[in-house]
Amino acid sequence: MAKANSLSHKLERKSVEVIVDKVLKEMDKDRTGELLKLIDLGEKYYGDRFEKKTFDNLRKMVNDPNNRWMKFLNTVMDETDPNVARTTILNLGYEAAVRGTKMIRLNREKYQCNIPWLILFDPTSACNMHCIGCWAGTYGHKFNLSFEDMDKIVTEGKELGVYLYMMTGGEPLVRKKDILKLAKKHNDVEFSIYTNSTLIDEEFCKEVVKCGNIAFQLSIEGSEETNDERRGAGHYQNVMRAMDLLHKYGILFGASICYTRNNVEAVTDDKFLHMLADKGVRYSFFFHYMPVGNNAVTELMPTPKQREYMINKIRELRSDKSDLMLYPMDFQNDGEFVGGCIAGGRNYFHINSEGDAEPCVFIHFSNMNIHNNSILEILHSPLFMAYHKGQPFNRNHLRPCPMLENPELLRKMVKETGAHQTNQESPEDVDHLCNKCEDYAENWKNEADRIWKEEKHKHGGYENYAPENRSNYASNKVSEK
Repeated sequence: MAKANSLSHKLERKSVEVIVDKVLKEMDKDRTGELLKLIDLGEKYYGDRFEKKTFDNLRKMVNDPNNRWMKFLNTVMDETDPNVARTTILNLGYEAAVRGTKMIRLNREKYQCNIPWLILFDPTSACNMHCIGCWAGTYGHKFNLSFEDMDKIVTEGKELGVYLYMMTGGEPLVRKKDILKLAKKHNDVEFSIYTNSTLIDEEFCKEVVKCGNIAFQLSIEGSEETNDERRGAGHYQNVMRAMDLLHKYGILFGASICYTRNNVEAVTDDKFLHMLADKGVRYSFFFHYMPVGNNAVTELMPTPKQREYMINKIRELRSDKSDLMLYPMDFQNDGEFVGGCIAGGRNYFHINSEGDAEPCVFIHFSNMNIHNNSILEILHSPLFMAYHKGQPFNRNHLRPCPMLENPELLRKMVKETGAHQTNQESPEDVDHLCNKCEDYAENWKNEADRIWKEEKHKHGGYENYAPENRSNYASNKVSEK
């Protein structure tokens, strides 16, 4: 049966490749017509998982040259290397979004556990920087996943339907050779790398273009002054240099932006964001500062008013009122669009450079290790199953996290499952971690509940929660859970 499925997959991918190649070849002659063909292709393979109006709206957008997102798409297509564009459509589009999603949903029912859409892992703990408030920069060069470890993660992940892999660290590009080797071996998946930019050079860009299946998120935090204040003198200019190189070679890249009490205004300044777009940044992930580790600076946590400002600002930047050629996403405040907490394998999980499987990159507790356990065993581990049975941790998706906004829940899960701490810098028990979040959670609760009740919310279609937690709830109703 496995061989038959493999053959069927190869034949299906080949047929998709033929269509994509033809569409891309004709794109310069009739871009609108060829994009409509891609939408038809998506509806053919994915039509049973979206309403028909979704595809009709996409067709309407493509037929309107003045549509903001059509202009955005044209910009991306014009500047992306042809091999990068082709490989991204096949891997992120067909394999991950279409075929992979179908496999994942079937496997969630089959195995009765969370099956993620992406897996995040750390090739190394080594980092050449020491940013204020970051746990990773103090780990040293002690820990690394071998090439065989990384190959195992991707191989076993693909068997479950996972075709998107992100890397962080440490600084992942300390392991350039192995990353390129991995991308070449698994050329049917998409890799996305969080990097401080300092190790991106011309030769590496040439190899990335040949692979076609690697994208980047570059760490940056506002102006040169605010960025270098936390990340060190000269880092801002290194990021500018890396952006110019990636843009020159037509490689897809975005920005990874940690917002803190000290830089909220700087990282959302219109001048800063338009500068990123002018440099070729087409998407950005905004991350709320998390007080993880014994060296965490709790004073960097944003205030409730600053967080409300972030919610409104990101929504504004995504609206038709904005002309920004960049799509922003907010890891903490966009919970409604992904059904709350995505960790514990619900949509993703993390494997650190020692091989420990953690529910989230910010939650340094584990029951299992990739050196001794399979991906499926990890997803069935006590802590991951506690996540599965507990999600959503709060029906107000502006309070999604079991650590930051619901610290009593993380404390309970870790203690009941016997998970051990995995902080590579210095041991931090769950009480120490959660105690740092209690005041924040209490102060944010009333503000978050007020905002949630004032907003209109759409009922979700597919809810990837445990069966007993699925419901078409009144979306403006806030639960104390």
